[in-house]
Amino acid sequence: MIRRSHQPYLTQSVPGRQGWPLAFAHRGADTTRENTLAAFRAAVERGYGYLELDVRTSADGELVVFHDETLDRTTTGTGPLSDRTWAELSELLVVQDEDGSRVGGGEPLLRFEDLLTAWPDVHLNVDLKDDAAVPVIAELLARHGAWDRVLVASFHDSRRRHFTRAAGRRVAMSGGAAAIAAMVLAAPVGLAHWVGRRLAHIDCVQVPVRQGPIPIVTPRFVARCHEAGLQVHVWVVDEPAEMERLLEMGVDGLMTDDVDALARVMESRGFWPQH
Repeated sequence: MIRRSHQPYLTQSVPGRQGWPLAFAHRGADTTRENTLAAFRAAVERGYGYLELDVRTSADGELVVFHDETLDRTTTGTGPLSDRTWAELSELLVVQDEDGSRVGGGEPLLRFEDLLTAWPDVHLNVDLKDDAAVPVIAELLARHGAWDRVLVASFHDSRRRHFTRAAGRRVAMSGGAAAIAAMVLAAPVGLAHWVGRRLAHIDCVQVPVRQGPIPIVTPRFVARCHEAGLQVHVWVVDEPAEMERLLEMGVDGLMTDDVDALARVMESRGFWPQH
């Protein structure tokens, strides 16, 4: 049973879809053009209503949809993204192929504001990758009235708390590394509610199936998180059999790099499309 949340972001608002597990397109679910508008557009056209992405801040304060600290792995540029202005970044292309080689063509880098305004009914799961992103995203969400369309995530709990202060209001949030570690340790002894509500002030945990040899997502972990009022979202899951196993366990959301595989699994269960 999918855990209902008081946060609108975490509940399908379309009549008849409440309680559906959520399907997230991880960085657009296209490893050849991750975090680009083309990747996100393809996912939305396939039926995805939840897009997972990362943001970093340019030298002149623009919020850019990008994962790495440096440009080298995925673009025609080199060096830290934060050293470049948006005008400079807009001249670069995302050109990485699946095996890490450079290919022809390419897609331009993407400003967060352009993604935010592209589809009014699509939700964004935003991982804040630097401290400078905090006031910028708070201002953009206020300007566009998009508080209920965005979940804020960060591995750094301090950055998440900084965002809450900058926003001056609550939005959907997942826990950072410390909060998640506390949940993993607390769940087996029945303290998940205390950690989730009194310490971390989070709405969900977004976790891998396992960390190295240590399993994270177990039936007991999911049950304890649900008892604490927390949804469980799992990343990154590309195998259909694993998707089915986790959905049977009762997880509330799956993130994938395989846009078609997760869509087919959700379709087979009647949970599609999601926007």
